[in-house]
Amino acid sequence: MYTDKKNILQLVALLEAYGITKVVLCPGSRNAPIVHTLSTHPNFSCYSMTDERSAGYFAIGLSLNGGRPAAICCTSGTALLNLHPAVAEAYYQNIPLVVISADRPASWIGQMDGQTLPQPGVFQSLVKKSVNLPEINSEEDEWYCNRLINEALLETNHHGKGPVHINIPISEPLFQFTEDSLPQVRVITRYQGLNVYDRDYNDLIDRLNKYNKRMVIVGQMNLIYLFEKKHTKLLYRHFAWLTEHIGNRTTPGIPVKNFDAALYAIPEEKIAQMTPELLITYGGHVVSKRLKKFLRQHPPKEHWHVSPDGEVIDLYGSLTTIIEMDPFEFLEKIAGFLDNRTPGYPLVWENYCKIIPEPNFPYSEMSAIGALIKSLPESCALHLANSSVVRYAQLYSVPSTIEVCCNRGTSGIEGSLSTAVGYAACSDKLNFVAIGDLSFFYDMNALWTNNIRPNLRILLLNNGGGEIFHTLPGLDMSGTSHKFITATHKTSAKGWAEERGFLYLCVENDEQLTEAMEVFTLPEAMEQPVLMEVFTNKNKDARILKDYYYQLKQK
Repeated sequence: MYTDKKNILQLVALLEAYGITKVVLCPGSRNAPIVHTLSTHPNFSCYSMTDERSAGYFAIGLSLNGGRPAAICCTSGTALLNLHPAVAEAYYQNIPLVVISADRPASWIGQMDGQTLPQPGVFQSLVKKSVNLPEINSEEDEWYCNRLINEALLETNHHGKGPVHINIPISEPLFQFTEDSLPQVRVITRYQGLNVYDRDYNDLIDRLNKYNKRMVIVGQMNLIYLFEKKHTKLLYRHFAWLTEHIGNRTTPGIPVKNFDAALYAIPEEKIAQMTPELLITYGGHVVSKRLKKFLRQHPPKEHWHVSPDGEVIDLYGSLTTIIEMDPFEFLEKIAGFLDNRTPGYPLVWENYCKIIPEPNFPYSEMSAIGALIKSLPESCALHLANSSVVRYAQLYSVPSTIEVCCNRGTSGIEGSLSTAVGYAACSDKLNFVAIGDLSFFYDMNALWTNNIRPNLRILLLNNGGGEIFHTLPGLDMSGTSHKFITATHKTSAKGWAEERGFLYLCVENDEQLTEAMEVFTLPEAMEQPVLMEVFTNKNKDARILKDYYYQLKQK
């Protein structure tokens, strides 16, 4: 029988799955649940060593004999520190070693409780990866624990071999051995480059072709990539391609972009039909919370993430495979090996999303964003600030000739304007910035520079506070908290804009918006930069948006 501690069961099951079956076990009480589970499992070869200083080097010897990672398990406290010399040796000799340390719950560290010290990250730069497992009390804890262990074990031979550290907090009671089997666990695999003659490559192609419902999601990419013509049709017809404006032109055809609105209204009977069996992702961040929620609740059978760095990115909670290579090289390599059938799955997404109409909002922040996008010159750069703006823009079609930029690395409001000003300073195109009032006033010193050029045009949406907070489900703002949460204000940018040499345009209704937009989006260069401030009512904006989504539900 094995321990009832779920984080330990995940670890032992994954050690077995990765073929790490030689384990040095050091004595102690806190690590007893780990020791008992490993030593009673028939597939592990366990070696008893009392002195951790010697045990670490003994484990190095086990790893050297055969080249596969060996593991060493110790109890909490100074026992772990005694492994430091061996860990350093393994690091500089490039020996794969898995250090497993039992730990006390974090709440007791530094409280004069016995054998407690800060164990997570204790080896610092002398290990390739250090993880601190959660104690599992929910499904999310279990997913997180599984992901961390996979990350650590994958790193033992990623870009060279070396040691990793897995720290396991264990709460009492320690000695409940009630489980008669290890759980079924998710094993994440990593392919480092692919050659058409590799067995791994053939395995991937076989897996790829066995699925009928295949989806590709492209995250943020600040570039334009043109696929070779011979690959474009082959790739495009086999997958449902989903991306947002911040993905720019990085798909081999016209992708579905209005999926966020479509997912808001998706009927229950359509869910199974639209859920992918295989998901392939590349690029950076994805804005849509609805897409993340949809795929987390309805996971694919496999999720492959393709990236040059090979990092473990498990955004949808179902990652199975990491392909460490340039995503476009990967797509062009698989194009010629896709089977000849034309699956109907891409049309399911395309046809469903076609019925979602482009909105026609009354005067509001949303209508101002729509008016800007519909009036943009053919070739320009569009900079979207975070929070509401980047989401509203997704409701409209943006021509593929327009480059879209947004600070989605951390998705904060700070720096959106500064980034756009810096980009425009060395750009030969017109640069349009769509930004909310809080983002603008937070970053207004971006205009306190001599580097402002006439190619900069700023659309400032001013509704006197953070409008997006009015749309958050479950947030009931009292009269007291309202002004703090939404940062209500009565500030205008007029004086600042004119002092900094901008042509200032003020908009307060539909007619003024139409008239000002004609000047604001003139494709010809002007003598000065332009700032158009659009004043709306945040309560009215929120009602208009809620009405739009309500109407989508009724379709």
